[in-house]
Amino acid sequence: MTTMFIKMSCMMVLLVVLLAVTVPETEAVTCGQVVGSVAPCLGYLRNGGNPPPACCNGLRGLRSQAKTTADRKTVCNCLKSASSSYRGVSGNNAASLPGKCGINLPYKISPSTDCNRIQ
Repeated sequence: MTTMFIKMSCMMVLLVVLLAVTVPETEAVTCGQVVGSVAPCLGYLRNGGNPPPACCNGLRGLRSQAKTTADRKTVCNCLKSASSSYRGVSGNNAASLPGKCGINLPYKISPSTDCNRIQ
């Protein structure tokens, strides 16, 4: 009976270790999340003025979600792509958006940004 208990205990420990190794700690940020987060910014990006609170909250949420270098590069590349693919978006408004929201991004939102240099 004791041998059976030891075997079962070892199996449980092995199972817990395997589960800990295979469960990812965090999910990566996707371009869909990026676009969804900055969608409320489109009016500001086209017309200027003051970005709405939903826009700044979305940008702030993106910044806090991008915890790894890979996530920061993904967010940068998605913002870069989006800034050049929507008609009527002002490059100056895109570049000034983080400052208008009081958010410090480690890069400029611009089609010319080299996202590979982000750490």
